[in-house]
Parts: sequence; C-alpha cells; structure tokens
Amino acid sequence: MTLQQLEYILAIDKHRHFAKAAEHCGVTQPTLSAMIRKLENELGVSLFDRHVQPVVPTEIGKKIVRQAILIQTQVARVKEIVKEETLSYGGTFRLGVLPTIAPYLLPRFFPQLAAKYPEMDLQVYERKTHEIKADLNKGALDAAIWANEPEEDWILGDTLFYEEFYGYVSPGEKIYKNEIIRSSEITGERLWLLDEGHCFRDQLLRFCRLEAARINQMSYRLDSLETFMRMVENGQGITFIPELAVSQLGEKQKELVRPFAIPRPTRPIVLVRHKGFIRNRLLELLLKEIKLAVPEHMLSLKPIQSLV
Repeated sequence: MTLQQLEYILAIDKHRHFAKAAEHCGVTQPTLSAMIRKLENELGVSLFDRHVQPVVPTEIGKKIVRQAILIQTQVARVKEIVKEETLSYGGTFRLGVLPTIAPYLLPRFFPQLAAKYPEMDLQVYERKTHEIKADLNKGALDAAIWANEPEEDWILGDTLFYEEFYGYVSPGEKIYKNEIIRSSEITGERLWLLDEGHCFRDQLLRFCRLEAARINQMSYRLDSLETFMRMVENGQGITFIPELAVSQLGEKQKELVRPFAIPRPTRPIVLVRHKGFIRNRLLELLLKEIKLAVPEHMLSLKPIQSLV
C-alpha cells in the first residue's frame, strides 16, 4: 500500500468516476485503475462497485476511504511541522472565507500578501459556516474567516475585527427619510434577505426580531448581497450590508446607507482553525496583515455596539 494509491482512492471517492479521478491526479485511467486493482488484490477486498454509475465505494471501501483521509491529514501535518520549524511560508495554505466577508475583505490584504510573500500559495474558498466546520474537521481547509466566536472545543479562534451592519434603503421606502434605522421600524416587507444557511441572515433576524420575514420573503431569498444592492439601487426595498462594503460604494450609493440606532448590531470577524493545526507562525502573519488592512476603529468593540 502506498500514499499514491490512497490519493487515487480519495480521488475516485470524490469524483465517483475513474476517468475524472485519473484526470484530477494527472495520470491515465489505465494507470489509476491498475493501481487500485493492485491494492484490492493486496487487501483481498473490492473497494469500489464498478457495476453502477456513478461509481460508489463498497461498505468496506467506505471504511478505507475514511482511514485514507486520516492518513492524508497526518502526512500533511508532518510537512507542516517541517515548514514551521524551518520558518517557511512556502507550500499551500487553504483559507475558507464566508461569502459575506470575501468580496470586501480579500481585496484589502490578498494582493499585498501575495506580493510580499510570493513563496506562499494561499488558496481561498468561499464557504458557508457549516461547510467551513466540515472542511476544517476533515482537513480540507487549514483555516477560515467567519463571523462567530467558535463554540466547538476543537476549533480555536482569534478575533480580527468587529464589523457593524448597515441598512441599504431605496428612496421609495418610508424609512429612507430617517437618518438611522430602528429595528422596530422594519416589518419584513420588501426586505431582501440572504438564503437560509448564512449566519449574516441569522444574526440580523435575531437582532431585529424579524420572525415575519421568514414567511413573507420566501420568494425573495437569494444568495448574493450584490444582487440585493442592485435591486435597492433600482428603487426596490431594503437590504443590509457589512461595514467594509460601505467603503467600496460610490457617492450616490452611499446616500442609500443608514446606520442602526444604538446599540448597533455588530459581528465579530474571527480567524479560526482546528486545534491540531501546527503552522502558528503563518497564522500570526495572516492576523497581522489582515488587521493592518482594515480601519483601525474596527479593531475593538465599542460601547455603542452590540454583538449579534
């Protein structure tokens, strides 16, 4: 049994197709098939059911796949130990980021980081919170940026900054004439909300007590803040945006922005990783570079802000 064979097993399990798995691994299908068959002969079991499409692992194959994931994670950890001890920023670093954070935070630090540390292969993946947890647990991500303090004992987190929510209000709405937004004035009518599964949506629903919005807006839920902003700009309804998004707006767009009344809803932006993650020097670098990239007033929680 070799590490290469385990890589092929995981590729087949992921793609459920021998040809696609071979393409992913950069080998020919006959080569991959022969290596899997050789391993099956060595173990005396069939790992995959080849009589169905897509290909699926057998019952014992599922157990081997789970073990292969653990072995691959441990091998990656050995390499991480070497990089940490040799003070290297090289190698691949996989970072998950919430879709409501990525468009506004990444442009602030990613280009500068890539220029300063060209040896670092930083790969960014947009993921929802539950997807980040799953990927951290199985080693598919090294770290992530999300908007909650971690509750799980196997996840460690460092707060990067605190970000307020703002209203984005069409001139056709009654509350447009108000300088601030009060949650009691939001009824859920013509309110654009992200789809379920986004903590951005859940945090606002809790803060504003918008239970009615769960029912009234079934047909209006989408997956893009930017889409909602375009709807508001064209005279339709209300949505909410994170603080970093405001700095990217033009002057006409900023006329649609309204802060909340005190206490202002605020989310913590946190860099999280599995407690077994080793490359702490690299994490410290990320913490430093991201904090330098955001406005200084966002680095601490203010008395007028309320965490959601």
